[in-house]
Formats: sequence, structure tokens, C-alpha cells
Amino acid sequence: MDFSSFLTSLGTSFVIFVLLMMVFTWLSRKPGNQVVYFPNRILRGLDPWEGERRSRSPVAWIQQAFAASEADIVAAAGVDAAVYLVFLSSVLGIFVLSGLVLLPVLLPIAVTDHANKTLAESNSNATFNNLDKLAMGNVHAKSSRLWAFFLANYWVSFVTFYVLWKSYKHVSDLRVATRSTPVVRPEDYTVLVRDIPTDPQHVSRKEQVDSYFKALHPDSFYKSMVVTDNKQANKIWVKLEGYKKKLARAEVIFAESKTTSNPEGTRPTNKTGFLGLIGKKVDTINYCNEKITELAAKSEIEQKKTIEDKQQAAALIFFSSRPAAVSASQTLHAQMVDTWTVTEAPEPRQLVWNNLNKKLYTRLIRQYGVYAIVFLTIVFYMIPIAAISAFTTLQNLRRYLPFLKVIVDQKAVKTILEAYLPQLALIIFLAFLPAFLLFLSKAEGIPSQGHVIRAASGKYFYFSVFNVFLGVTVGGTLFASLKIIAKEPKKIVNLLADSLPPNATFFVTYVALQFFVGFGLELSRLVPLIIFHLKKKYLCKTEAEVKEAWAPGDFGYATRVPGNMLIMIVVFCYSVISPIIIPFGVIYFGLGWLIARNQALNVYVPSYESYGRMWPHMHARILASLIIFQVLMLGYLGLKKFYYAPGMIPLIILSFIFAYTCNKRFYPSFSNTPLEMACKDTKEILNLDSVYAAYIHPSLRPEKPDIVNRFGNVEANVLAQSDTV
Repeated sequence: MDFSSFLTSLGTSFVIFVLLMMVFTWLSRKPGNQVVYFPNRILRGLDPWEGERRSRSPVAWIQQAFAASEADIVAAAGVDAAVYLVFLSSVLGIFVLSGLVLLPVLLPIAVTDHANKTLAESNSNATFNNLDKLAMGNVHAKSSRLWAFFLANYWVSFVTFYVLWKSYKHVSDLRVATRSTPVVRPEDYTVLVRDIPTDPQHVSRKEQVDSYFKALHPDSFYKSMVVTDNKQANKIWVKLEGYKKKLARAEVIFAESKTTSNPEGTRPTNKTGFLGLIGKKVDTINYCNEKITELAAKSEIEQKKTIEDKQQAAALIFFSSRPAAVSASQTLHAQMVDTWTVTEAPEPRQLVWNNLNKKLYTRLIRQYGVYAIVFLTIVFYMIPIAAISAFTTLQNLRRYLPFLKVIVDQKAVKTILEAYLPQLALIIFLAFLPAFLLFLSKAEGIPSQGHVIRAASGKYFYFSVFNVFLGVTVGGTLFASLKIIAKEPKKIVNLLADSLPPNATFFVTYVALQFFVGFGLELSRLVPLIIFHLKKKYLCKTEAEVKEAWAPGDFGYATRVPGNMLIMIVVFCYSVISPIIIPFGVIYFGLGWLIARNQALNVYVPSYESYGRMWPHMHARILASLIIFQVLMLGYLGLKKFYYAPGMIPLIILSFIFAYTCNKRFYPSFSNTPLEMACKDTKEILNLDSVYAAYIHPSLRPEKPDIVNRFGNVEANVLAQSDTV
């Protein structure tokens, strides 16, 4: 990419962002759009335009986002959102502190050398642009100037250690402060038990579990809930809920049909066949009422059958105090590790019910199977990524698609294509990954949604490193490179290091495109706005349907965090080779932090709360990016024939030591709840029945209030039987 294309990319991206920000300011003031731009505040019962929120200034939202405290973020979007903002601010801090030294020191050193010019003079095929003068590639091999770049690696590394240590401590303190609040949370009194062995006396699972935990925790055991096979009950429940929605919709349509000229109205009808297109024509309201009555009766029968006859080898155990539940979750309950596996219970809304009954060895086999699939997918996904990287250059487009020569040879078209084509192709190609990775993570047998998100995020990070960063870096020379690596594996580091400088401009443009266009779309919410209004106009009839149409969801950490980490690893690896990328990294994470605060306060609603369990994952990936940067710089300094390049090895070792120290110092309080946190008194009056009820699966909740006691009697009868065993 030449310098004019680079400036075109930056300029048009900036103009697009400014336009999107102005669109946001204009659209967010429209009363009909408040559910799209302020759903979080609406659901919390707050005024969407409190204070100056309706200001005409396009930057008013910036002041409001800055003014919010961390406590405001936690109250609005939870601890996970606050921890995500800590991640963004930590990476921002690393790049700001690094740039304060690298930019004024390395840029003058690079620009006053002439290695690229010498190369161009000696080789008629060699070309370079103005950006190359600002990079390490413009410094001659064996030059004493390389000392500055060598020491810059140490500066970036020590800045990262300092920021990460402070951030880990801050997140740890935030987690403790939040978990220690005197609020009754169902998960604080509950543990999850899996791998329940078959009882030799052939008693029911319920009897077996109750007798086992009563014997081990006689003073604190309250009740158990055996996990059941809910497939049939859930199937009936889904149909029942569907007919309820259909009935509500039909009643609204019927009410709207009543006019002065037609006071009786027109009763809606539908066909009972496939998708309402074929079959017998019936009165929708009467038909739905009949089906609801029929399914409610079936649901009642199936619920009783499920609770009594479909018990599985997993259970939720409820304790009368938080310390008892925490102690139980961290205690080895059986001699054999594959029986009576006890862990902390997730939130009720996080439970992945289908995974709870999977045995230990089944989970291990699934886990390794998924790892193998991910590995193979990464390997084979790299081929199309590399193909995109190679094919979307103008030179290759002209070669493989000669009919496009007339178009791409025009100067204006050429400039635009060089500026955007490879980056857009890469972004679109990666959009297909998230759903597949979430499916694989759930297939491992993970019991909680939050853990599934973390697992999917980790897999996405591996894709980002191997397929995007390394795939684009090696680019069209991938296959030739594989041959070299197969013959001489030791050359992989030098090969990658040698491929870094030519792609610096590509990644600078990629980062700029992400923060200007990507964050502009995030702030303006044009896509959700258009979808909402289309649904409201053509599909929604009831208030429930309208609310479902504008429901914002959460931050989507499974894709958002790895996307940020890809930018992070790019900026890390180019921070010394081409320091000009650092300001773009600062803008990306600074703007991302600002917009994320606005979205946390006004838009996104958390679907679960893990109290910052994502942070150790984030911390480990930041350090992994740092180590990759250090290894690549070792190779690149070697290519520059800098004799002291092996001096990078102690720095790499120090990074591993730092990671180990943080893991031992902070991680245990994230993997397990400290007992001192659980011993805090609660202000609320503890109602263990409500704690128990919170974990009842929706498909097993009684349809009619008058049969609650009937389901309660089922529970009571089982408990009575266990007392006599």
C-alpha cells in the first residue's frame, strides 16, 4: 500500500466515524428510539434523558461517560462489565506509557538512517514508502542504533508487568468487595454435585443424595434438587409458551379489528398445518385456548413423571449458610476423584442443564476431542485466511481476474481498493467463527454459560493469533514457508520476524478501520435500530413482542474480547518495529474504553454475572501477546545481525516468572470463593425456599398456582422416604 492509499484509508475512516457520531446524537434524541439507545436505563426504571442527555452536542455523551464512577458501572452492568473496562484501560495504559518513550526516541533514530534507500539503490525491484522510513527496517544491520530498539523491548515489558500487577490487584479487590456485600444470592448457598455413583441398594437418586449429604453435613444441609432429564417436559413447555404468545397476539389483532363500522370485529383465523400454510382453518383464539388447556394438562403429568422417574447423576445441594456452602465446594467428598465431584454452583440463569449429568471421563474425552477439532480447524482455516491475504492484493486481482484490469487500474478505484479491500475481506471472513466456537465450547460439557463464554473466547484468541496475525503476516508465502519450516524448524522465528515489516501498513490500516468504522457503528447502533423498527412495524403486535425486539443483550464477551486482543497483539508486535502504530493502538483502546462505558451505562444488560472470572483469562492473554512480541523481536534483531539479540532471552524467562507469580498470588481467589468473603453477615432475611425455587427449571415450574403444594408434596414425600432409610 502506498502512502496516498494509507492517508485515504485514515481520512475516510475518520469521516465515517464523525458522521456516525452525529447520526447517533440525532437519532438518540428521538423518543421512538430511546429503547434502542437507552434500554439499560429503561429496564432499571431511570429516565433515558436525565440531566443533559438530550443535548444537541455530539460530544455530550463523552462527558457523561467520563463522569460515571466504577460503582455506577457495576450498578448498571455488573462486575463483568467493570472488569472488561479494566482490561481496556490496562492495555491503554501499557500503550500510553510505552509510547511516551518509544515515539520520541525510536522514530528519530529510524528516520535518520537510510537502510531502505540503500536497498532501493542496490535493487531496482525494491520499493519503499514514507512510512518505511519511520520503522526499524530503515536501520542498517549491525548498526549501534539497534541498541535503542533492543532496550525498547525491556521498557515495553516492564511497563506491562507494572500495569498488569496493579490491574490484577484492583480486579481482585473489586471482586472481594462485590462478593462481600450483604445480599442474598442463590448461588452463595448452593453447590453443584456431579458424577453421583450408582447406589448398590438401588434407592432413588434423591434418597441417595440426601442421605449422603446429611451424613457429611448434618448441621448445614438444607435440601437437594436432583437434576432430571427435562427434554420432554421442556418440549411441552416450549409449545405451551408459543401458544400463549400466539393467543396474546391474536387477541390484540382481534381488538384492533373492532371499529365503528364493525363493532364486533373480525376474529383471526389460521391453518393448523405446516407454518400455517396448509391444513384445517380454525379460529385462532379458540384454537390457542384449547391447545393451552391440553398442553397444561400434559405439562402437569410430565412434570410429575420427570421429577419422580427421570433423576440423573447430578444434583444441586442447598446449605443453610454461605460459609457451609463455600467449605463444601472446596472439600474432597469421596476417595475416588470420579465420584461425588463438588464445585461451586453457577447462577441459576447460567446453568447449562444438558451438561450437568455428563460423567467426568465423558467430559474429559469431549474436552480433548474439542481441542483436536479446534486444532484442525485452525490449521485448515489458515489456508483460506492466507489465500484472502494473498488474493486481495491489486497485483493478484489483476493477475487472476484480468477482466478487472480496466477497473482497478483507475487511480481513484485503485486507491480505495488498496485502502480497504484486504481488511474488509478479513473482517467478513472472521464473522462466521463465533457461533461455531460457542457450539464447540458447550459440547465440552461445561456446566455454566459464563464458563462457556470464557472457553469460546480463548478459542477465538487462538484463531486470532494463528490465522489472522500469523496468517496475514506470512500471507501469500505460506505454502513456500511451510516447506522451509518442515526442512528447518528452527527458522520459524526468523521467518515470521522477516515477514513482520512488510505488513506494518496493513495492520495500521486494519486497526484504524476497526476503531473508526467499528466503534462508529457500535455507538450509532444503526443495525439494531433498523432491525427494531422493521420488526415493530411488520412483526410485533403485543408489548411482549416489542420488548423482545429491542432487548439489547449483553456485551458479547465471546467475540468482543478476542477482537480487542487481536488488536492488542498487533500493536504489541509492531510497537518497536514500527512505533507509529502505537498512537493508533492508543486511539483504539481509548475510544473503545469510552464507548464501552457509554454502552454499559445505557445499552447492554448483563445476561449473567461471574464477578470478574474473565479477568485471569484476559491477564493470561495479555502476557501471551507480550511473550509472542518478545520472541518475534528476538528473531528480528537476529535478522538485523545484532550480536546482543540473545539478551532478549532473560526477558522472555522473566515474563514466564511474572505469569507464574501472578497465578499463585491472585488466581486462587478467582477459582474459589475465600471463606472470609462468605462469612459476611446478610442484611436480608434468608429465605431458603426462595433460594431453592430459583434453581427450578422453567419447564418444571407448576402451570397453576393451586398445584404448587402438589409439587411440594412430591419433594416432601421423597425427603420423608430418605429419612426412613
